[in-house]
Amino acid sequence: MTIRRVAVLLPYPFDRAFDYAVPAGMELVPGAIVTVPLGKRMMPGAVWDDVPDETLPDRRLKPVAGMCDAPALPATLRRFVDWVAQYTMAPRGEVLALALKSNLLQRPPESFGWAAGTPGDRRMTASRGRVLAALAELDRPDTVALAQAAGVSAGVVRAMADAGFLVPARRGAATPAPDPDHAAPNLSPEQAEAATVLRNSVAARRFGVTLLEGVTGSGKTEVYLEAVAEALRQDRQALVLLPEIALSAQFTTRFAARFGAAPTLWHSGLTPSVRRANFHAVARGASRLVVGARSALFLPFADLGVVVVDEEHESAYKQEDGVAYHARDMAVVRARLADAAAILASATPSLESAVNADSGRYAHITLAARHGGAALPAIAAIDLRAFPPPRGKFLSPVLTDALAATLAGGGQAMLFLNRRGYAPLTLCRACGHRITCPNCTAWLVAHRAPAGLLCHHCGHTEALPETCPSCGAAESMAPIGPGVERIAEEAAELFPDMRRIVMASDAIASPDDAAAAARAIVDREVDLIIGTQMIAKGWHFPDLALVGVVDADLGLSGGDLRAAERSAQLLHQVAGRAGRAGVPGRVLLQSFAPDHPVMRTLIDGDLAQFRRAEAALRAPGHWPPFGRLAALIVSAADSGIADTAASALARAAPPPDEALVLGPAPAPFALLRGRHRRRLLLRTPRNVAVQPILRAWLERADVPRAARVDIDIDPVSFL
Repeated sequence: MTIRRVAVLLPYPFDRAFDYAVPAGMELVPGAIVTVPLGKRMMPGAVWDDVPDETLPDRRLKPVAGMCDAPALPATLRRFVDWVAQYTMAPRGEVLALALKSNLLQRPPESFGWAAGTPGDRRMTASRGRVLAALAELDRPDTVALAQAAGVSAGVVRAMADAGFLVPARRGAATPAPDPDHAAPNLSPEQAEAATVLRNSVAARRFGVTLLEGVTGSGKTEVYLEAVAEALRQDRQALVLLPEIALSAQFTTRFAARFGAAPTLWHSGLTPSVRRANFHAVARGASRLVVGARSALFLPFADLGVVVVDEEHESAYKQEDGVAYHARDMAVVRARLADAAAILASATPSLESAVNADSGRYAHITLAARHGGAALPAIAAIDLRAFPPPRGKFLSPVLTDALAATLAGGGQAMLFLNRRGYAPLTLCRACGHRITCPNCTAWLVAHRAPAGLLCHHCGHTEALPETCPSCGAAESMAPIGPGVERIAEEAAELFPDMRRIVMASDAIASPDDAAAAARAIVDREVDLIIGTQMIAKGWHFPDLALVGVVDADLGLSGGDLRAAERSAQLLHQVAGRAGRAGVPGRVLLQSFAPDHPVMRTLIDGDLAQFRRAEAALRAPGHWPPFGRLAALIVSAADSGIADTAASALARAAPPPDEALVLGPAPAPFALLRGRHRRRLLLRTPRNVAVQPILRAWLERADVPRAARVDIDIDPVSFL
């Protein structure tokens, strides 16, 4: 009797699927989720498309233990897992682990949401009114969805339930369906033309990529939501990727207003029960619109019609731990495998996307004007050599005068510094000793809330020493340089009556926190916003009149291939927060190099010329996007083993006529989380694939087992 067999891929670092026998009476289809024995343990896995090895004797096959009550992984997702594994050179099982997590498989239990109650004679507040207004637009939302739609904290919702404003209501199997025609926007002629092109790209039901470039405040979101609406009309699903979890709260409100129902969210900040419910809703096709972080690419979409990557230039889309992939590039692949449209949206497109658009590989739409007649802000540089801050301070008198004038006129202002904490360095005034992390090649960052020293790479903390660890001098440790906490302290001294808020990942830990902060700013409960790159993306603060960049030179140095490009993008995005409505905007850049090309680009507002200049620098040497780059990161607990492994790789490197190899050299963070690190870079022309070269290279090299070699195709960070 012939035993039926199937190949099962397990979500562990195995590159191959394992063959198992199918018990009599069990019917398995590709993608089915099963439990199988692996050694002495039972593991979840997915029936894969690999052909089982018929030469393997039946006696060596173990039977499939059972089927999970979970949706099968669609063919498009299985092909996507295989593609990502091949491209990133990660084991297929490790990529599958991004899509198949055991805590998501169990069918979610019956759930309850909120409906309107009869509170009697209870006090109505503005926040409670927003909750009830949001409830009228939603179908039995849970606490998180209702709070996000109303722009309040979850505590407000729970308090309203205690007061009788809300009562539990059983939720049905179907989630509220977004209505593509619920609240069609009033688009300008330029926006309407762009929206028509995007709608047509979705209606064609075939793969294509469009770069949607528009100045900050031009209404890119409203335009690409018309493409989302077209996917919904065709009864297909839509995925919108965001670079920051904190942005999801504001986007949820906008999407709910447009479609009459909140989108399904997908990010690490969700509770396990919400993640499980959303996973199953996506697989059933019940969730039609998903807004999520990069991991949402691995959801089991039943019929994906459009993928939008908002702020496509953001380096946050690069996953660097585990499977190293770039969500922007993988979103394009996901769309191709699903015969879906891909839309890359940004005010400051990456050079990679811009070159693809210039070459005709991507369609290109440009929105040149702000929506509603708003003007772009005026940008100027403050030369810190001519107008330095007072001793021990960090704000130039030119900037403080502008802040005073803005506040006196009733406007809002923002101070931007892309550095968390109080001070980036603490040193001894007596001997110059600098306090560093014992696990990383990094200085410990001083914080005031809570007080102490923190490594932003490994999380190591320690108290500020009372005496110098090197020379023993008492009370000699001094903070050097500013972080946002120190800028907030200086602003408080200058303007004690000013209402301030700090927006950084240390202070804004969740989408609820971000929603509350945004609501306070829009409601004019805040005069001055002080923040890091968190405040650079996507926010719409209509009364923001002045943006001051405390250190515009930060990020320009360090030898990073993309340093200038990244600085120009970040500062342009920060500047774009000003003057988005009827209030004229002004931006001041504090700089010791006001004539630097990045500063001139921002002042002149000519990003296209900047991209052309960057391209001219990179093209002759085949640097990305005109060539391919791969990084090999060697790490070991012992520095000698790391050096030995790096040397072994160098000796086995491909010949110069095949590829250029740079290194080995210590990584900029030569010690990270207790491991010593060395780097090698491989560069080839664009028409040469790096993966076959890397595979042959690794097979030749005699790397010690105690060392680990991580591969990063298309690296973004060089640290």
